Amino acid sequence: MEYKAIVLAAGQGKRMKAGFNKQLIKLGDIPLIIHSLRLFEQDSQCKEIMLVVSREEKEDMQHLVQSYAVEKVGQFVVGGKERQDSVYAALQAMTESDLVLIHDGARPFVTQDVIGKVVAQANVQGGAIAAVPVKDTIKKVTSGAISETVQRDDLWSAQTPQGFQYHLIMTAHEEARQAAYLGTDDASLLERQGNQVAIVESDYLNIKLTTAEDLLFAETILKTKEKTEHDSNRTRV
Repeated sequence: MEYKAIVLAAGQGKRMKAGFNKQLIKLGDIPLIIHSLRLFEQDSQCKEIMLVVSREEKEDMQHLVQSYAVEKVGQFVVGGKERQDSVYAALQAMTESDLVLIHDGARPFVTQDVIGKVVAQANVQGGAIAAVPVKDTIKKVTSGAISETVQRDDLWSAQTPQGFQYHLIMTAHEEARQAAYLGTDDASLLERQGNQVAIVESDYLNIKLTTAEDLLFAETILKTKEKTEHDSNRTRV
């Protein structure tokens, strides 16, 4: 099933404390955003990538994409104040598509298998997200003290990509804007309308690089993946 992808790269990532857009941080000598874009560049089902960038960095991002020959980036969309504004701007700029996947540029390790399953479930259900079961014990805190230990059996940690039928997610964004409603993710906008969103089990390596500590984990993940691919190639030879 064909789709178009919206990749978000406009945030400054202040918690990373890098002094510049975290999307430009090198991960294995390649900018983080290029790792994320290649996820969709290499997927035959992806027909176009809409890259959401800040106005100040648009030209630099265009040069970066050209330098690394990411050919599926069809448009560079200037992001808004909030993440939700940025997604809406990309949806408006997009030539209508049956399916759209929305992905954080700071998640470079989602697998092709998960992307494919999100696409398939979104096609059937209308909306689907990558997620993982919560592993830690969750405590609800009130006034600085634990008020409840939350049962985690039904709790999942949401990730991206999140996939939707275009008309559903566009309508959800328009209604949220009219109501001045700011959701925590795109799926929450469909949930607000009473639509069911499917869960696709992802894995715990699909991390979002938010802090400097996350970079340490990311480098380890990347080295492990490269070693696995190298060993696999040697075995085939």
